[in-house]
Amino acid sequence: MRVYISVDMEGIAGVVRREQVMRGHPGYDQACRWMTAEADAAARGAFEAGATHVLVNDSHGDMCNLVLERLDPRVEVLSGSLKRFSMAEGLPDGRFDLALFVGYHGGMGTRDAILDHTYRSTVVCSVRVGDLTLNEAALNALVAGAAGTPVGLVTGDASTCAQCQALLGDVETVVVKWAQSRHAARSLHPERAREAVREGAARAVAQAARFAPYQLPAPYVLEV
Repeated sequence: MRVYISVDMEGIAGVVRREQVMRGHPGYDQACRWMTAEADAAARGAFEAGATHVLVNDSHGDMCNLVLERLDPRVEVLSGSLKRFSMAEGLPDGRFDLALFVGYHGGMGTRDAILDHTYRSTVVCSVRVGDLTLNEAALNALVAGAAGTPVGLVTGDASTCAQCQALLGDVETVVVKWAQSRHAARSLHPERAREAVREGAARAVAQAARFAPYQLPAPYVLEV
C-alpha cells in the first residue's frame, strides 16, 4: 500500500503563536522539530499497518521545515516550493492508496481554532466550491479525490478535526490540542501527541478500504 502524508505546522501539538510558524522567529526551530516528530509518527504508524511506501510532503510556508534526518529512513520527502499542487503535490499522479493530513488547521474564520486561515490570511477570507466553504484539508482532499485517492486521517486541534469530519464525512481524526483562542491552546504533551498520531495513522491504513475519495458534484464554481 502506498501512503501519502501532507504535513502542516499550525495544527501540531504545542504550536499556538504566529512567531512559531515563521522562519527566523523565536520558537520556529522547536516547532520544526515538533512538526517533524508528528510526521514521523504518522509514517511509522502507516508502516506498522502495512504501508509499503510513504511519501511525506512538507506543506508549510516555504515547505523546507522538516528535519529530514529525524524521519523514518524508509520515507521519501517532498520539500521546497513552488510546487504545482502545493500541499497536495504528488497526489494528482494517482499513485497513492490513501492520504493522511497531519498538523492541519481550521479554515479562515473557524471558531476556536489555532491560527485559522485558508492559505493566506492577509489575502483570502474564504474559499467556496459551490455552496460549501472549504478549508485547506477539504481543498487538498478534492485534489486527492480527483485522482481516486481517499483521505483517511486528519490531525490538528479539536475544531479543525470537527470541521473536517463535517466536510469529509468518514475520516479518522486525532485531536492534539484544544484552542482557547486563536493564539492559546491546551495541548497534549508532544510525546502523547506523537503516540496518538501514530495510532491514528495505523488505524486509518489498516482500514483503508472503508474510505472513499472526496468528490463534489459538478458543475464546479470556485469563489475566492
